[in-house]
Amino acid sequence: MHQPHDKLEDKELLKKFYKDHDNEWLGILFPRYTLLLLGVCMKYLNNEEDAKDAVQQVFLKAINELHKYQVEFFKSWIYMITKNYCLMKLRESGKKFVELSKDLPEGLNDPDDNNSLTGKETTLFELEHALSMLGKDQQHCISLFYLEKRSYQEITTITGFTMMQVKSNIQNGKRNLKLALQRVLQKD
Repeated sequence: MHQPHDKLEDKELLKKFYKDHDNEWLGILFPRYTLLLLGVCMKYLNNEEDAKDAVQQVFLKAINELHKYQVEFFKSWIYMITKNYCLMKLRESGKKFVELSKDLPEGLNDPDDNNSLTGKETTLFELEHALSMLGKDQQHCISLFYLEKRSYQEITTITGFTMMQVKSNIQNGKRNLKLALQRVLQKD
């Protein structure tokens, strides 16, 4: 039995798009990120109409770029396209955007680099990227425990894992997440 198209993961939708270059797949993927991108655009442009226009322009640019390049991590890629688009619009209008980075762990930003990623949202994107590098079972248990604040017992019920498997997935997942996050941060 096939999954409905709107239930497919981002990577599956991209795989199907790259196979037949049918924009229908992007039509399923893009709406998932409309609100996120609108929030990013509002943060930078500080105007709802400009932000809505920017999201549309980002989607048009993304369609064009996706026909030329293979993208593996769509969410972080579309975020960077959006951020860069907003910064370009601010430069064109002569405005500047100042972002505070005092809450960041050491090494996430370079104060001399205006293009460096800063802010809590960047840390979340890096964390999400690192999380995606874990095995499915570890990802699932870590997400349930830390992001959804579920108890071990709730996780055993949701996943069907034994208590030992849940504890192991969380313990090993934490260690692997730390290592994956270090690899992600070293690439920058």
